[in-house]
Amino acid sequence: MSTRHRPILLSLIWRAVMFELRLYRSLFRWVTRWPAVPAGTEAVGYSRAVTPVMSLWIFASAVEMLVLHLLVPWPMVRIVLLVLSAWGLVWMLGFLASLKVYPHLISESGMRIRHGASVDIAVPWNVIARVAVQRRDLPSSIRTLQPRQTERGTDLQVGVSGEVNVHAVLDRQLDVPTPKRVHHVTELSFLVDDPDTYVARAREQLAREAAKSDQSR
Repeated sequence: MSTRHRPILLSLIWRAVMFELRLYRSLFRWVTRWPAVPAGTEAVGYSRAVTPVMSLWIFASAVEMLVLHLLVPWPMVRIVLLVLSAWGLVWMLGFLASLKVYPHLISESGMRIRHGASVDIAVPWNVIARVAVQRRDLPSSIRTLQPRQTERGTDLQVGVSGEVNVHAVLDRQLDVPTPKRVHHVTELSFLVDDPDTYVARAREQLAREAAKSDQSR
């Protein structure tokens, strides 16, 4: 391996390890009913659509472990396969848990757009121009962050299963750091379980922010 490629590989390994640890922490929070919802904030879920699919995969993995235990005759092979199956089962449980215990948040200061423990974008109300329901399928159902270029700049799409249903237009550019780069964002799109209720709640907060701004003039 060349010296030039070594830092990139180490960075990828580090990110993979940290992602794995966040999944285990999410699973612990889920089991102990300790969601990452600070006091004074309102949790908004976004995992309703993906939960049935993930549940089927988790059930299939549990059945696979039982089948391997009964059908594989070689002890060492059976142990290796059982360990790998157990790791996959815990990984999927942790991933589903991360979507449950790290919901989107709404508070008096702004909104936070999340995707598990790996994405957390804080957006103050005074940066947001408007919010609307806008359903859209994304090019990829695997990638979480999918930037899209618009006439105004970059729309950072935070997808769940390749879908978004809420669109926020910003008054000014917001710099959003990610592991790969900093996105200079002018719009945000993301998924919530109940987009109509979410947009109505966000508009209430935006109206309060506008009233405060008028009073201070």
